[in-house]
Amino acid sequence: MSSDALIDSLRTALDARPDDLPLRLHLATLLLAAGRGGEAIAEAGQALARDPGNEEAQALMQRALGSSVPSPRPAPDAAPGAGASPAAAPPPSTRPASGDAASNPLAEYERELADVVPPRFAPAGDEPEPVGGEHDRVYDVETSAVRLADVGGMTAVKERLELAFLGPLRNPQLRKMYGKSLRGGLMLYGPPGCGKTFLARAVAGEMGAKFVSLSIVDVLDMWLGNSERNLHELFQAARRNAPCVLFLDEIDALGHKRSQVSSSSMRTLGNQLLAELDGMEGNNEGVFVLAATNTPWDVDPALRRPGRLDRVVLVLPPDAEARAAVLEYHLRERPIAGIDLRRIVAATEDYSGADLAHLCETAAEYAMADSVRSGEVRMIEQRDFDRAVKEVRPSTRPWMATARNVAMFANEGGVYDDLVAYLKQRKLL
Repeated sequence: MSSDALIDSLRTALDARPDDLPLRLHLATLLLAAGRGGEAIAEAGQALARDPGNEEAQALMQRALGSSVPSPRPAPDAAPGAGASPAAAPPPSTRPASGDAASNPLAEYERELADVVPPRFAPAGDEPEPVGGEHDRVYDVETSAVRLADVGGMTAVKERLELAFLGPLRNPQLRKMYGKSLRGGLMLYGPPGCGKTFLARAVAGEMGAKFVSLSIVDVLDMWLGNSERNLHELFQAARRNAPCVLFLDEIDALGHKRSQVSSSSMRTLGNQLLAELDGMEGNNEGVFVLAATNTPWDVDPALRRPGRLDRVVLVLPPDAEARAAVLEYHLRERPIAGIDLRRIVAATEDYSGADLAHLCETAAEYAMADSVRSGEVRMIEQRDFDRAVKEVRPSTRPWMATARNVAMFANEGGVYDDLVAYLKQRKLL
């Protein structure tokens, strides 16, 4: 029988008895003799994975690796030829000394054969990720191309931002004369989909600053203390890139009222957020904190005290002028004909910016479906918007109902006076 046929026969036998070490070592010996060193290494590695102390497997591995592990030199006083011949001498023991991982050749084998032989021990799967060094989390520091001119409406919000941060940033001499600090915080609140996140990016773009966005998923970690560490690293990234806008999305999740939080870890995280806003963990000069929430009544009052998020601004659904601008933006690259923009604007009171985008999408779907049925491509027309308005309803009304209760019964200190004024203007209060 040829050597190749014998090797194939042994492989078949090993498939039936994979734990037969003598058979596996015999196969490794034949592979090495046939000049198939890579396959011999694999078989010797499989044997060592099952019996790490097997000296025959260790010797075979050394031979297959080209004697990469040096054999001990004879003692200087040993006479040539004394004792057994080198071929007959037993291989040096590769058992590592207790606690001496550096002298363990098995670890060296695993490193060299990582692509061929599976590791002897698999990770448990519940071990924490290593901390420090190259494993430090890196947060995205962006440069925003959006400007305030790209934001439709929101005149009062823009004026508040100009006073709080943009004006002092553009006039450093006046800022120094009046002693105005660049640090500060502002909380935007209002119905969902009204452009709070877009406005934060516009502020960063307007002042030519960096932009760092933080959400609850960037912070929370299952291991004790890691959530606070993640929050600190985000603030440090903003401080290193000052001037910088640090945007805290859904601030009610990070800074929920501590009196209503039953988890001690979430209360600790809230305390860490307060410390970061105070600058106790670093200098916040040049870091402007913008926070956004749909439910400001769930935010811890300590976050809103002067020096933290001390300015609270209501971001309302777009007015008629802003709705027209939003509709034109979402229709600018779509094929339209005969659209009565004023009619659509009049029919979309209380619609948020996201609602208006969905309205345009729905009208386009109707036109496309009609084109598919008829086989003739047509433009998006007013009739498509008339149908879409009946289907897409404003998503802000449930929020308004909740806000009405807050404005009536929980407006301590006049925090929600602007909300009260808006609801009275709309005759909702």
